[in-house]
Amino acid sequence: MRLTAIAGGGVAVLAFIIYVMARMSSPPMEMLYGGLDLQDANMIVNKLQTDKVPYELRHEGSEVWVPRDRKLDLRVKMAEQQLPSGGSVATGYEIFDKGDMLGSTSFMQNINLVRAMEGELARTIHAIDRVKSARVHLVLPKREMFSREVQDPSASIVLKMDGNARLSKQQVQAIQHLVAAAVPKLKPSRISIVDDKGTLLARGADDDRQAAAENADELKLNTEQRLQRTIEDLLERSIGPDRVRAEVSVELDLDRVATTQETYDPDSKVVRSQVTVEEGEQTQDAESNAVSVQQNLPDAGANNAGAKSQSKQNRTQETTNYEISKTTKNLVKELGTVKRITAAVLVDGRYAPPTAEGQKKLVYQPRSEQEMDQLAALVRNAIGYDANRGDQVEVTNMPFAGHDEPEPDGTENKLFGFDRDFVEKVASNLGLSVVAILFLLLVLRPLVSRAVESMAAQGMSDRRMLTEGAGPPLLGPGAMPPAPAAGMLADEMETVDELIDIDKVEGRVKASSIRKIGEIVEKHPEEALGIIRGWMYSDT
Repeated sequence: MRLTAIAGGGVAVLAFIIYVMARMSSPPMEMLYGGLDLQDANMIVNKLQTDKVPYELRHEGSEVWVPRDRKLDLRVKMAEQQLPSGGSVATGYEIFDKGDMLGSTSFMQNINLVRAMEGELARTIHAIDRVKSARVHLVLPKREMFSREVQDPSASIVLKMDGNARLSKQQVQAIQHLVAAAVPKLKPSRISIVDDKGTLLARGADDDRQAAAENADELKLNTEQRLQRTIEDLLERSIGPDRVRAEVSVELDLDRVATTQETYDPDSKVVRSQVTVEEGEQTQDAESNAVSVQQNLPDAGANNAGAKSQSKQNRTQETTNYEISKTTKNLVKELGTVKRITAAVLVDGRYAPPTAEGQKKLVYQPRSEQEMDQLAALVRNAIGYDANRGDQVEVTNMPFAGHDEPEPDGTENKLFGFDRDFVEKVASNLGLSVVAILFLLLVLRPLVSRAVESMAAQGMSDRRMLTEGAGPPLLGPGAMPPAPAAGMLADEMETVDELIDIDKVEGRVKASSIRKIGEIVEKHPEEALGIIRGWMYSDT
């Protein structure tokens, strides 16, 4: 049993040394890819096995770990193989890289075009931080022949987030505008976005009115939260953290008004154009005579000089066009004009140490009226208070629940002047060290020592029996065994003890001695025969 225990301990120590050496000699591992689909993980593992690269699969196969010194080279090689592909093959424009496109129909080409656009958009969205994967579905309607109605394109996006991460409103809007800019005639309001938990992140509104209503609600909420944070941050610098609570209600003018105004100035005029028309007219009439033969002869006018009449007329017209100054104003009143602000601020008081004996809770002391007026003035200035709008600000001083408890001084977490966790950690390490040392000193060392002493005592006993005699003498009635000599080994001490116990039995010999003598004779027959011959020829 001792030898078995020693052998078991040695094997355990050897196994531990081999384990430590293997851990120290193995290269450190780093994550090559994380959050993989089973299909991508399978393709990557097959590639690593082909290249005979050591790897480890963790987190149910979603992470692949490789040696640190080969991580970058493996990523480059995987990128050449287009891995990881996001769980699908040929999702982008590489669809058209195939050689069998010659015999494809126009319908197949259109389907492949939509698939390529969806794959490229999914890859782009996947590049955004905290987005694990994305799927994009595009609806690109074709205009029917002889139809006046045109259906607008739409899109739906499903996002799979990394862990419990969530996208902000600005990031969701960025995704909407990104997809809308990549698809012809697609409006951001026609894009719906859903996460992997089924939460609607962006609603695909049918018209601009619904989108405007959602923006108005979001604008109102953001304005109230901004004013609330402004009040709390301002007062906490003077009062202290967790001692101010503010609630703000903002009434916004959500009407959008467009006004066009034209103004004419009659006193300001400029000559635009001037037109002058002058006309002159002159007429001359001869006096008519009776019809005769002489008038019909040649040179009748010269021979017949009658009376004549003349008339002359001149007319001048001038037209001047003046340009009157005109002012045109287009006024557009956007959403979000503040109509009224109402703020309610709750301020905690001061707490003094308990005065009565046995009292554990702190004593509440309200703030002075002057201090409350100063706090109210700060709140009014922080929110842009305007009495003409009907703004209201109410600052109240009341005790907060749970603040009357004395603050812990940290003594309960201290032990001997140190942190309790640190002391417990040191104590546990010391305890393990002490247990290990006690095991070595009280268990392993005695086993080894007894085994070595037993083997040495066995050898000495065998030599003594072979050289001196056939064993211990017979003990008669009342006889006493020999007293243990100085320097006697432990095995010999046990033999003496056994002889003392056998002293009660007359005429009996210690059975163990006879058995040992028989074993010695069997092991050393020649030496035993020599000893017996020496006894026979020795002098009596």
